[in-house]
Amino acid sequence: MPLLNIPVEFLLFALTLLGVAVLHTRNFEVAVTGLLAITLYKGLAARDMDLIAHFLHEERLVLNLLGLLLGFAILARHFELSRVPDWLPRFLPDDWKGGFVLLVLVAVISSFLDNIAAAIIGGVVAGHVYKHRVSVGYLAGIVAASNAGGAGSVVGDTTTTMMWIAGVPAIHVAKAFIASTVAVIFSGIVAAKAQQRYHPVMKNPPANLQLDWGHLAIVALIIGGAIVANIGLDFPAAGVWAAIVLGGFIRPTPWGEVSKSMKGALFLIALVLSASLMAVQELPLPSAHTTFGLGFVSAVFDNIPLTALALYQGGYDWGLLAFAVGFGGSMIWFGSSAGVAISNLYPQAKNTLTWLREGWHVPVAYVLGFATLYLLLGWHPDAIPEK
Repeated sequence: MPLLNIPVEFLLFALTLLGVAVLHTRNFEVAVTGLLAITLYKGLAARDMDLIAHFLHEERLVLNLLGLLLGFAILARHFELSRVPDWLPRFLPDDWKGGFVLLVLVAVISSFLDNIAAAIIGGVVAGHVYKHRVSVGYLAGIVAASNAGGAGSVVGDTTTTMMWIAGVPAIHVAKAFIASTVAVIFSGIVAAKAQQRYHPVMKNPPANLQLDWGHLAIVALIIGGAIVANIGLDFPAAGVWAAIVLGGFIRPTPWGEVSKSMKGALFLIALVLSASLMAVQELPLPSAHTTFGLGFVSAVFDNIPLTALALYQGGYDWGLLAFAVGFGGSMIWFGSSAGVAISNLYPQAKNTLTWLREGWHVPVAYVLGFATLYLLLGWHPDAIPEK
């Protein structure tokens, strides 16, 4: 029964998001409680008899997301043990430009690798470059860069891969790179300068530094496995874990990273499942204004069901939509899987108010990027080709 013409499940979801924002030290408990409340309401009060079928339908998404978050946590530890993060600072420019170059590299990596892995790699390197004194504003910049890089690539983000599989030409999605470039430049410069004031780049690596090529080989194996499985199976987690098992024959697998990341991964899954239970049957009529608004919605509502609804509806400019739903989730730490992955490395990122205050450059970058793409190329809606 709607309350004030608002479905009860939407009110429960809004309370869950508010609880996550306010009680950031108890975000997992809040997210799970919200999911249980929404599920109970749908099953008992609303008498939704399709709940089991719904959760079974989401099984593949949940397994892939869980596999990626936990698998890339292991990748992060292998990357750290390779000593590459200690070695890279010598190649970064001095002052704030070093932090900016690192964010650009994160965006580039994300264009061909999953944005979760790109964000984690950026977070690990930043920890070494800044001696683990990384501001929340710079963490927001890392997440924004990773999501920006994936927005224009059909292999860089789950949502763009969905568009590609549905029949949207890759060149149409690639238009999002125009908006992403503007967003990364603005957000990156602001975040890098603020981080330089917070803690400067430390360029001197340890003396007699020796890289561990075994750990580095495992990192490459995991990255390759993710790309191959994403293209061939539309299930990158399978390739990630196959590579992790094989990598165990080269170097010991740091299984302890799984337990460290499990809570954060389950938190995101609880939010994704809660969002999937919302009674959203269709989006407003496609337009540039609608697409622009979806970017802000994506900050609190999982972008995968949003993309699925848009593909079902058709008539969107897919480049604008790819940037909106891809980059929009960067505005809040739990708005994207990359943000949750970063928060597993840096728990201070879970303070939503601090993220909004120090990461103010992200929503501004979104507006600038979207406006640039729209003013340059306009609005060109395109139907999904018949299969």
